[in-house]
Amino acid sequence: MPTPPLLSAPEDYSLLTDLYQITMTACYVGEGLDQRRASFELFARRLPENFGYIIAAGLAQGLEFLSQFQIRDRHLAALEATGIFTQAPPAFWSRLRGAKFTGDVWAVPEGTAVFANEPLLRVEAPLWQAQMVETYLLNTLNYQTLIATRAARLRDVAGPEAQLLEFGTRRAFSPQAALWAARAAIAGGFDSTSNVLAALTLGRKPAGTMAHALVMAIAATQGSETDAFDAFHRYFPGAPLLIDTYDTIAAARRLATQHQNGRSALAGVRLDSGDLVSLSQQVRELLPGVPIFASGDLDEYEIQRLKQAGACLDGYGLGTRLVTGTPVNGVYKLVDIDGIPVMKEAHNKTTYPGCKQIFRPADLNQGDTLGLMTDSPPANTTPLLQRVMHNGEQLSPPEDLATIAQCTTHSVQALPPAVRAITAPTVYPVEISPALAALRERTGRRVLGY
Repeated sequence: MPTPPLLSAPEDYSLLTDLYQITMTACYVGEGLDQRRASFELFARRLPENFGYIIAAGLAQGLEFLSQFQIRDRHLAALEATGIFTQAPPAFWSRLRGAKFTGDVWAVPEGTAVFANEPLLRVEAPLWQAQMVETYLLNTLNYQTLIATRAARLRDVAGPEAQLLEFGTRRAFSPQAALWAARAAIAGGFDSTSNVLAALTLGRKPAGTMAHALVMAIAATQGSETDAFDAFHRYFPGAPLLIDTYDTIAAARRLATQHQNGRSALAGVRLDSGDLVSLSQQVRELLPGVPIFASGDLDEYEIQRLKQAGACLDGYGLGTRLVTGTPVNGVYKLVDIDGIPVMKEAHNKTTYPGCKQIFRPADLNQGDTLGLMTDSPPANTTPLLQRVMHNGEQLSPPEDLATIAQCTTHSVQALPPAVRAITAPTVYPVEISPALAALRERTGRRVLGY
């Protein structure tokens, strides 16, 4: 019997989870806890090294997942066939059959800067439902938050005028991750993506130039690099050209002659290797007014170095170092069950109990307050967590990418420069409200029995 393709489809997302979410659900049912109202919060205990902030992203896909969550009979048959659940209570199967997500979700808007221990999202639902959705929510929010944050840092370093293009599909961790990376990069401030499916789905025009293969193939069969450029422009007039297959400066000289003679317009040239500072300066002299793009394992640190060294670059294509890297290690923790606050006390993994709210001041030099939902907002602050789903129904359509990108820009620009630094950033102050501090103390005494 042939092995089915290992691809995920929305109708199977309910099983795109870790086994222990399902075994815990069986236990909850057996112990009569499955329908207790539970609250779980998704947050990062610590930010990645040299990150002064993270940009919340992935909420739209998380809500889409919750809206479509359903366990079908074929899923139950597959689970039963494993033999793992032979001792599960009969009510476990009836609880899962045809069930949908019926809870509430609170979240910060996508594009919002958040900090360690601040919830990006809270799920309030029957315990078994809130447990079952953990893995997928962590997957999409952790990954898209990483990419959006990297994109925001790159935009902050490159400046508002630079063209930033996402080129990471071939290095993303999966085809699905490639689509999410393209979306999150645009949400973080990029102009477009080379991923055709992502761009068209997101209502964007895909962006890109050509590869060295085209230049080598046409040069080998028709005579020269110039023939390759001419052939490409026959079908894509004026399109940007990759000019470093052989001799970058010689290619720029030939293009300059053609450009000066009015033979062709030129929307830009791309440099993918070599000393980008020296090459871009020489190309600028030969092709004044023609945009120069750079690519090739770039990141925010390299762009900062290039700018400080005087490189003449108008845009950047970012791939490997944008879509990979140290993850945003978000966690999803139970904070309340049936009105009983709970917390984790393990070393270096302590959590705060209760349903929380982030209070952000108008002047971000003052720092946030992490408090309880029942707290009165401190003066001149705005609560960030908003209810976005009620009883399993989304309360409003998802924000469009342009709005999210604007939110990202505003969030980053409002931060103190020292927090935005890409090396050894200052830690943004987050103060715990008196009510949350008192609840933590009371909960700790109850949990530890002192």
